[in-house]
Amino acid sequence: MNAPDINNVIEIEGLNTWYGDRQILSDVSLHVAQNEIMVIMGHSGSGKSTLLRHMIGLDKARSGSIKLLDKEITNISRKELHNLRKHIGVAFQNGALFSSMSLQENVELPLREHTKLDKNTIRIMSRLKLELMNLSESESLMPAELSGGMLKRAGLARAVIMDPKVLFFDEPSAGLDPVTSADLDDLILQLRDALNMTIVVVTHDLDSAFKIADRITVLGDGQQIITGYKETIRNSLDPRIVNMLERKAMHNTLDADDYLNKLTRN
Repeated sequence: MNAPDINNVIEIEGLNTWYGDRQILSDVSLHVAQNEIMVIMGHSGSGKSTLLRHMIGLDKARSGSIKLLDKEITNISRKELHNLRKHIGVAFQNGALFSSMSLQENVELPLREHTKLDKNTIRIMSRLKLELMNLSESESLMPAELSGGMLKRAGLARAVIMDPKVLFFDEPSAGLDPVTSADLDDLILQLRDALNMTIVVVTHDLDSAFKIADRITVLGDGQQIITGYKETIRNSLDPRIVNMLERKAMHNTLDADDYLNKLTRN
């Protein structure tokens, strides 16, 4: 697979991983270019969240190579990985905010933990990010007082508070209504352009994927079906891609008699 003719911030080659005896990812290879938005798609259980966890160093691969910002993270030391993570941001599906902290305190946390900036500077930086997310009037609220869309934007504000070079976003549209989801898509595009970020998004939302992606990787049962630009995906004749785009079932339905036989088979 050819890499884009520009600098890559993520390079994955021949990635294989197992959970016990079950292979979850099989020979996955892809590159993410600087300032690119790469969307990873696939049905539930396809391996997309597992791939994300490997890309941020939470899971270890059985074999293969993962380079993040020119660092090979499959055999990196804990200290090196800790330092590398200061240059990435991760926005989790549910926001992952600390319930005992206000919105502002949650957003400020990475700066308090990883920098020696004074309190006033941290406050200014957090307010800038909250303003970017249209949350400046909600900084004193607790997570339980925030709507689903606000929780997503709050988690995103915390993920970008240190101006990371790479942002990972897990299922940004999950649980959101179409209008809120579309607003979040616009925000992702603005972040890429305003902060010059490389962004990797895991999503099952077709509308969102085709709106924000520069390129799309589709996984199926742990295998990389295709990686390409949006038109390449739309024009694919692979039945798995066609089924995904047309929202058809991936597997044939089981005849009632066959189902009964399956249940009663010794």
